[in-house]
Amino acid sequence: MSIVVTGATGHLGRHVVEQLLEKVPAEQITAVVRDEKKAADLAARGVRLAVADYNAPETFDTLFAAGDKVLLISGNEFANDRVRQHTVVIEAAKAAGVALLAYTSAPGTLKATLADDHRATEKVLLASGLPYTLLRNGWYHENYTEQLAPVLEHGAVVAAAGEGRVSSAARADYAAAAVAVLTGKGHENRTYELGGDEAWSFAEYAAELSRAAGREIVYNAVTEEVMAGILVGAGLPEPLAAVLAGVDPSIERGELVVDSGDLSRLIGRPTTPLAQAVEAAFKD
Repeated sequence: MSIVVTGATGHLGRHVVEQLLEKVPAEQITAVVRDEKKAADLAARGVRLAVADYNAPETFDTLFAAGDKVLLISGNEFANDRVRQHTVVIEAAKAAGVALLAYTSAPGTLKATLADDHRATEKVLLASGLPYTLLRNGWYHENYTEQLAPVLEHGAVVAAAGEGRVSSAARADYAAAAVAVLTGKGHENRTYELGGDEAWSFAEYAAELSRAAGREIVYNAVTEEVMAGILVGAGLPEPLAAVLAGVDPSIERGELVVDSGDLSRLIGRPTTPLAQAVEAAFKD
C-alpha cells in the first residue's frame, strides 16, 4: 500500500509530499511525475517515483495498487481537455481497486468557467464508484503574492472584482488538508469546502501591500474585458485570459467566500493570514 500523489513536482504537490514525509515513512509515498530529474531530491529522500503523464493513459496502467490512497491534483493544461486527463487517472485507480481517491476541486459556490472542468471531473469520480474525497480548494494567497512585480511597478492592484471578497489561504494550508485526508480515517465519500478563515477585499489587499512596501499601492477596479486585455498583454493566450478574468465577476458576487471552517478544522489550526503571506513574499 502506498500514498500516491499526482503532479508531485507542482507547487501544491511538492507541499503535499514534503508534509507527508513528516507523517509517514518515505517508502510509503509514491510521487507521480513527468520528469524524474525534477524529483531527484525526493528520490534521494526515499520517495518512490513513478513516471506518468495525464496525456498518456498507458503510463497509468500499472501505477496504482489495491489499497492505495491517491491524491489527484487537477491538471493545469486548460486547453488540453482536463476532464479527459483526470478521467485517465480515475479509471486506472478504479481498475486497481484503490482505497481512496481524493481530488483537488474548486469551491461548490464558484460558477465561473474555470470551475466547469472541476464539476465535470467530480461527476466522473462519483460515477466511478470509488471511495472519494472532494477537496474543494478555494483561492491560494500565492495566486496574488507571486505576481507582485507589475503591482509594485505600477503601484496598483488591478482586478475586475469590485468590492468582492476572497477567502484565500496558503498552498501549504491546502496541502495540509490533503495530508490529513490521506493519512487519517473517516474521510471516504466526503466533500470539504476549503477556504481561509478570513475573507479580504482587493482594497484591503492593496492596503496590506502598502504597509509592506512602505508606499501607497492603490486598487484599480476595472471591467472584465479590460482585465482580460491586461492578461493578454502579459502574454497569456486569449482563451486562458478570458477564463481567468472571468473569475473576478464571480469574486464580486461572493462566490469565493468560503466560510465552512472545513480547512482549519482539517488541519487543526488557523489558516495562514494574508498579511503573513504578503510579508513572506516581500522577503523572497
